[in-house]
Amino acid sequence: MQLLSVPGKFKNFTCVIAAMFISAFVTAQQQGDRPNILWIVSEDNTTYIGAYGDVYATTPNIDALAKQGILFENAYCTAPVCAPSRSTLITGMYPPAVGTENMRSEYPVPAFVKFFPRYLREAGYYTSNNAKKDYNTVDQTEAWDESGNKATYKNRRAGQPFFAVFNINTTHESSIFGNEVRRQMTAEFTKKPLDSIQLPPEKPLIHDPEKIHIPPYLPATREMKHDWALYYDKIQQMDSEVGTLLKELDEAGLADNTIIFYYGDNGGVLGRSKRFIFESGLHIPLVVRIPEKFRKYTNLSAGSRTKQLVDFTDFAPTVLSLAGIQPPAYLQGKAFLGKYAVTKERDIVFNFRGRMDEGIDLVRSVRDRQYRYVKNFMPHRKYGQHIEFLWLASNIRSWEKAYNEGTLNEVQSRFFNPKPAEELYDVIADPDNIHNLAGKPGYEKILDTLRKETFRLLVEIKDVGFIPEPEAERITATTTLYDYARSGNYDISKVLETAVAASSNDKKQLSYLIKKSAVKDPVIRYWAATGLLALGKDAQAAKPVLQKLLKDEKRYIGTVAAEALYHLGDKQDALQHLYKAVKDSSVMSRLQALIALQAATPEELVPVAGELEQITKNKTEYDKKAARYLLKRIAAFSEKSK
Repeated sequence: MQLLSVPGKFKNFTCVIAAMFISAFVTAQQQGDRPNILWIVSEDNTTYIGAYGDVYATTPNIDALAKQGILFENAYCTAPVCAPSRSTLITGMYPPAVGTENMRSEYPVPAFVKFFPRYLREAGYYTSNNAKKDYNTVDQTEAWDESGNKATYKNRRAGQPFFAVFNINTTHESSIFGNEVRRQMTAEFTKKPLDSIQLPPEKPLIHDPEKIHIPPYLPATREMKHDWALYYDKIQQMDSEVGTLLKELDEAGLADNTIIFYYGDNGGVLGRSKRFIFESGLHIPLVVRIPEKFRKYTNLSAGSRTKQLVDFTDFAPTVLSLAGIQPPAYLQGKAFLGKYAVTKERDIVFNFRGRMDEGIDLVRSVRDRQYRYVKNFMPHRKYGQHIEFLWLASNIRSWEKAYNEGTLNEVQSRFFNPKPAEELYDVIADPDNIHNLAGKPGYEKILDTLRKETFRLLVEIKDVGFIPEPEAERITATTTLYDYARSGNYDISKVLETAVAASSNDKKQLSYLIKKSAVKDPVIRYWAATGLLALGKDAQAAKPVLQKLLKDEKRYIGTVAAEALYHLGDKQDALQHLYKAVKDSSVMSRLQALIALQAATPEELVPVAGELEQITKNKTEYDKKAARYLLKRIAAFSEKSK
């Protein structure tokens, strides 16, 4: 554009006017070419939505959105809990690849990894987050123009395209705890006296507990039925909040320029869902509404349903693709909408479980369109490890009570027993995942195919979740786990080989594990010791090896050996090691020892009661909770002995 020649005294004024004109022109062009993108995220709910066929759900707003948009039948979070899954969302990378797998570990990610809203912001988008982050790594505040309880797209410049996130916590796990528990939680968090905490009275239930369908893996206790009904009430309330956000967008005249995502951040919170590698913990609702002017970004029509597999690594590249930004090559997912959407759909989604709060575990899983394969690398750890936050729900406590009273059937009892080495479920025929097909005739081929695909993927991403967390603490003091895995010091293929043998539940692996317990690599020694622990009584011949490992230079290896020796009858040596380990300066070494001490009797815990009391005063969260659980066992024993 050429400007008219003007006298010098007017040149500055003319330039200002021209700049304003050009800016307005560019902004209008940007808004016309680029969609706004709105994320509405509900916490802790799987597909308990009317549009997904749930007849008990009252979700008119989400149902209406689905009629206007695209409903994804096979959308999955990567981990069945918020922080690791949110780490996936914000980085576009698998947490086992970058070291953000374990709950609220906050280990750093490599320098090249940007929280993806930063790419949008650099391209002229206004980025806002209201309000939850919980990304399980060091925060990158430059990703957002604003983030907090008041953050909104309404604060952008006129005409500026936006990417806005609204997190609805109405359905969060804590919503079903009841007022007394919530008061105690609030008092602990705020450091205020309990009697000063006032909460609104609990409302009568809207959904009838007697009409709720309870899955067969759960007992229909009074508490279970109440919590399920209450949870459906919370879903109804959440749906109303979704409706409010949609109405605000419409009233602002932005609906025709805005692509809307509604999804859940992980599966539901009722028994055996959140934190667990089942459909109930991993399957999420995902509805995307695309206005008519942006229909070029998909070949799916409004009101359609798709069986396309997507997981959280795909969300970052998809949003960038919709904004016309080419996704960086390091992202591990693929765009499923927009300018850079891939034409070939996924064959599988990948899921994982690491340390969940204070519960130590390691599980990897893949799911294709019909089957879910699960590899339990710590089968000796039962599903239902005691986790303080999980046990605040009355339905979980009632489930445990029924188990202790012997009133559960075999399916309902599994939660409190050790896990199989492998699981395989036909998720179409068996959506509740109760019929394990691993080892059953006729399923050998699909089991082998998905097993190989899982192990191939673990090697490809150089899965760092196999590094014991005390070692991860040490490594991340100087580098990232991602960079460490590529430094030549971490051979994932050899580590995986040992971990597979360790988790096989096969006593034929005993000699192999004894051999691997003497190698130089401490991670492999750790997995060899873990295998001996998992073998239980079948590791009797390895007692001399375990005695040697008890003195390993890496205390976390000695702690595994101590736990194994305890179960083999060498209790004195084992307990002496564990009593010392709970005093370790490493938080994760302490936690590991506290988990091992759960096998001890209350009398055997008494000598370390003072140290347990001291740990409960720590600022760190999970060792405190594990110590508190052991102290409760001591207290219960003392009370019973009076």
